[in-house]
Amino acid sequence: MMKKITDERLKLKNLENIRVLFLVQTIGIIGILGFDLVTKGMDSMTDNPVWYVLILTGVVSAYLSMSISVDHESSKNSPKKGLIISIVVSTFIAIGFGVLVTFTGDLGAGILVGGIVFVCFLASYLYVYYLRTKRQN
Repeated sequence: MMKKITDERLKLKNLENIRVLFLVQTIGIIGILGFDLVTKGMDSMTDNPVWYVLILTGVVSAYLSMSISVDHESSKNSPKKGLIISIVVSTFIAIGFGVLVTFTGDLGAGILVGGIVFVCFLASYLYVYYLRTKRQN
């Protein structure tokens, strides 16, 4: 049975090792996907299951980083005010994407893309709002 690490220096070294391993793994995945892109094209690259692993890893990493960022914030601004500003900004961004897609495609595609962009922004903003309110309580 392994003993739990209690020395802070060893914990820090272990975290640094994990960070290096994550970097090597990500570079390897990007290399594999880049090779697929060059040899077989974009469709083959996005059909590769490694593509989904890269996207999922990026999303999980971003959400984990959000919790650290919220804990690092020093401002005492209202979480509700930040949420409202974020929703307004994401609405304009989503409308912009929708309009750009409408110019190249049809109205339905523009509405769909704008809606997806808005929901993606909204999910991350609601998570940050949840973390900020939890930190205040």
